[in-house]
Amino acid sequence: MAAEPRLICRSDELQEAGKGLRFEIERGGERLPAFAVRHRGRVLAYLNRCAHVGVELDWMPGEFFDESGLYLVCATHGATYEPATGRCIYGPCRGESLTAIDILELNGRVYLRSESHG
Repeated sequence: MAAEPRLICRSDELQEAGKGLRFEIERGGERLPAFAVRHRGRVLAYLNRCAHVGVELDWMPGEFFDESGLYLVCATHGATYEPATGRCIYGPCRGESLTAIDILELNGRVYLRSESHG
């Protein structure tokens, strides 16, 4: 039997290209930092771990977007990611990707589908 989805937040807590929401997931018995943002009307979620060195991306809690609101940026070394895919388009990890988290937005709420895999 599949586990029930876990509530992450209300949909209105994530504004277009605005502040993201930090949360944790469990994988392999380990608690891992993750985040959710809204981009082009969709809620997207990733592990909060740069594809280059594994540091958290946000420069201040929940601040993941660059000044233009178009890209996710690693505060440590400036790796730039496409929000829709998590793919690095600029920086030392170009071509690599953030690890996506399986989420669902339904009836004004955002849910984590599964903590065991993304």
